[in-house]
Amino acid sequence: MEPGTGTFSEEQFREACAELQRPALSGAAWELLEETQGISVYRLLDQPTGLYEYKFIGTLRAPPDLLVDICMDLGYIRRQIPQVTEAYETECNGETVTYMKMEFPFFVSSRDCIYVKQRRELDFRGRKIQVVLAKGTSLPQFPERPGFIRVSQCQVKLAVESAGHNRSKVFIYCFVNPGGWIPSWLINLLVKNGIPGFLADLENACLRYQRRT
Repeated sequence: MEPGTGTFSEEQFREACAELQRPALSGAAWELLEETQGISVYRLLDQPTGLYEYKFIGTLRAPPDLLVDICMDLGYIRRQIPQVTEAYETECNGETVTYMKMEFPFFVSSRDCIYVKQRRELDFRGRKIQVVLAKGTSLPQFPERPGFIRVSQCQVKLAVESAGHNRSKVFIYCFVNPGGWIPSWLINLLVKNGIPGFLADLENACLRYQRRT
């Protein structure tokens, strides 16, 4: 869907709020992968790609507004992922579009991605919830670049509400298909091994920011 026609619907934002309160894990083969640092991690196999969709559900040590601010911060992404060598945002037909370039050494092809994202604060059943939705897109303003694999299949949903002083209840959905020839089993292994570090880095980034302010 072209930006400007409403990439994300009201229903999609409200669905993210509903999953924060009661995650949709029945009716599909979601399996509990691990529990770490107050977060339960579930995954569901995407049969066409052999990759997994992930859901993170639990609490993190950070206030909701700060947690969402950091997740929206391209500077944070560049600091945490050294392979990101270029990242910027621009307005396109009334929506925020992000371009990100990732360069890898040796035999792994470099990649780039274009995605749209929206952030909203909702009053959902009397509760204040912050929601961020993001997904890959294709726009003529961003033609594919020689030597780069365009990552087109990516989607992220984040819903956050307060869980007390400096704590947040979180729901995160994530699916990314990096494309190319990398075996799905290797991608799945790398994601699984990287989950504890991702959660720790997110909490630590929030704590560092709070100390500075």
